[in-house]
Amino acid sequence: MRFLAFLTMLCLAFAASAQAQTNSGIEISHPRARATVGTAANGAAYLKIVNHGARDDSLTAASTPAAAKSELHTSLNENGVTKMRPLAEVPIKAGASAEFKPGGMHIMLLGLKQPLKAGGGFPLTLTFKAAGAVETTLTVEKPSGTDMGDMPG
Repeated sequence: MRFLAFLTMLCLAFAASAQAQTNSGIEISHPRARATVGTAANGAAYLKIVNHGARDDSLTAASTPAAAKSELHTSLNENGVTKMRPLAEVPIKAGASAEFKPGGMHIMLLGLKQPLKAGGGFPLTLTFKAAGAVETTLTVEKPSGTDMGDMPG
């Protein structure tokens, strides 16, 4: 009986962190960070944002107590060399989405306060021009073979 109660609570927690929609129409799905190796000072976070609202919006910032600083970044391939560049904002038109994924847009977590361990989690606040602050919880996952496009140093 205890196991069933635990399993139910686990499923509810996962569902809550896997997808959250605000009154402004902003939906955050699959918020995650990849586990860090050793004493890595930086990490990366990924998620999908869907703007179900009636007006365009822009993501302008991200913050978490797990890192000294968080920055919106994109990965670019210039002459065969992958480089990261900061983004001032990420526009999201009404009815459209923006995906933060390995090798593309991502949130750099700079100055981690402790290693990110698979199975853990921590809060992330996203700030939008119109919707304001939207809070979510990142789940820490083991890196997959496709996560190497923006390896933090």
